[in-house]
Amino acid sequence: MKVGERGQVTIPKEIREEFGLGPETEVEFQVIGGSIVLKKAPKKLNLSKWKGRCGDTFARLGYASVDKFIDDVRGR
Repeated sequence: MKVGERGQVTIPKEIREEFGLGPETEVEFQVIGGSIVLKKAPKKLNLSKWKGRCGDTFARLGYASVDKFIDDVRGR
């Protein structure tokens, strides 16, 4: 296999299927012990869509904020 003019390589189909590498899959390159290692990047969680979802529940439990609940659970 050769590196193309623009630095591109083709990952063999068998490897793509085994590791779930499809279009738009993010990957990372690392240098480990003088070798180049390609890893599937961990998925990023979009937590912003969950913001504010628990406020009512915590209020019913008597907490003014989620932070107060966490402090209580941790014994602070």
